[in-house]
Amino acid sequence: MSERTVAETPNSTGFVRGLGLWDATMVVAGSMIGSGVFIVSADIARQVGSAGWLIVVWIVSGLLTVAAALAYGELAAMMPEAGGQYVFLREAYSPFWGFLYGWTLFLVIQTGTIAAVAVAFSRFLGVLVPAVSPTRWIVPPLDVSGSYAVSLSTQQLVAIAMLAVLTWSNTRGLALARWIQNVFTSTKTLAVVGLIAIGLIVGANGAAIRANFADAWATHGAATITPDFGFMPAVTATSGLFGLVVAFCVAQVGSLFSSDAWNNITFAAGEVKDPRRTLALAMAAGTGLVVTLYVLANVAYVVTLPLAAIQHAPDDRVATAALQTIFGGAGASIMAVAIVISTFGCNNGLILAGARVYWAMAHDGLFFRSTGRLNRHHVPAVGLVLQCVWASLLVLPRTRLRDAAGHVLRDAAGAPQYGNVYSNLLDYVVFAVLLFYILTIAALFVLRRTRPDAPRPYRAFGYPVVPALYIVAAAVISIVLIVYKTETTWPGLAIVLTGVPVYALWRRGAARPARGA
Repeated sequence: MSERTVAETPNSTGFVRGLGLWDATMVVAGSMIGSGVFIVSADIARQVGSAGWLIVVWIVSGLLTVAAALAYGELAAMMPEAGGQYVFLREAYSPFWGFLYGWTLFLVIQTGTIAAVAVAFSRFLGVLVPAVSPTRWIVPPLDVSGSYAVSLSTQQLVAIAMLAVLTWSNTRGLALARWIQNVFTSTKTLAVVGLIAIGLIVGANGAAIRANFADAWATHGAATITPDFGFMPAVTATSGLFGLVVAFCVAQVGSLFSSDAWNNITFAAGEVKDPRRTLALAMAAGTGLVVTLYVLANVAYVVTLPLAAIQHAPDDRVATAALQTIFGGAGASIMAVAIVISTFGCNNGLILAGARVYWAMAHDGLFFRSTGRLNRHHVPAVGLVLQCVWASLLVLPRTRLRDAAGHVLRDAAGAPQYGNVYSNLLDYVVFAVLLFYILTIAALFVLRRTRPDAPRPYRAFGYPVVPALYIVAAAVISIVLIVYKTETTWPGLAIVLTGVPVYALWRRGAARPARGA
């Protein structure tokens, strides 16, 4: 036998079980920590309007995330197969529901997130290297309609290059991908710990503390939340209990999805050592670590900056504003280095995990057959490349930004301003992702009934109360989004529903029938 241990030799599927508990925890934590925690607190603060509620939003998001991870632990221990959440939905309901998730994952959830993180990487690299700019054009914006354009700036080129490098390294085998993940996740975790320590010890000042905590629940500058349904009232966090609940639910979008991607380790279950034990522990440890860091980071913000400075931080860069109050102009560079490291490690985990879902779908005859093959390094290289190509394409389209009156926004030089299509897509699928989480956690109840004798090395903590509370909370958030953010919920459903005819086509052309139909 070679020098590899038995656990690291290819298994019956061809994957190598090379991820131990530490590695799996690094995938969980590394996929969660991107750039969101450094930015989204500005929008949350505008929604809820107080320092106290800002912290509570992050605490509740953390509790929901950990509750979901503990529930997924039972499913992962039951079905420790490559594909993770896709497999859970397929086995609990039918291949159709698994496919809808996998299709949406490929179309935008995974690839759109990868594209967004890549642009965040190049955006903050531009703070250190000014040549990496969103307006330094290689191909200037070409308008393809009144609302959309395509372009290639140096910022976009660097984002695509980052995707290409990480995709290539992942095709070289699990050992290299694991090493990159461990190094970058450890480094960025230390960076977040440093941010917290600096904020709490050095940045804490009496003026900010008095402003934020003299009355921590008094709202200031809360945004008006206008429903897309005309029969519902516009509200703010000051509009009584109903207004506070609406503001709280809308604010959850930023914090929940800054905490997302913890489930990615289940996609790579076929490469985890002792998965029936390791997956649940890794998700519990990884989510517990990250949500603790997120809450403490926000405590650091509110003892360093008055609420108004958080709400109106330039470009919503709250962490940068906090460091600038401590280090002056050097704060922006320090934060840029931290985010460059953070986003690089985040995308490595996302890229590694996503291709395993496409592999599982291909083995059910529900995706391109070539994505179901492993290369000589025992990884799904074709799936990795396909994912890279689609994510890179999502970097290129631009939206033409307009004001409330519909006029094209222009910069100081009079040039049109552009946004990114993937940002819109991610907004659209927030609602759909919540639905898939609800469906997956409901699968616990379904499988306890339909497969009572299935081996369950780990059983969900607090079942049935904790999973049920998650479903109720997620459902309430979803309902509020339907009513108050209709314009960004129905497109998400439309994206999911594109999978219906595609599923029918793949089922018709499948080499063998999918299981469990």
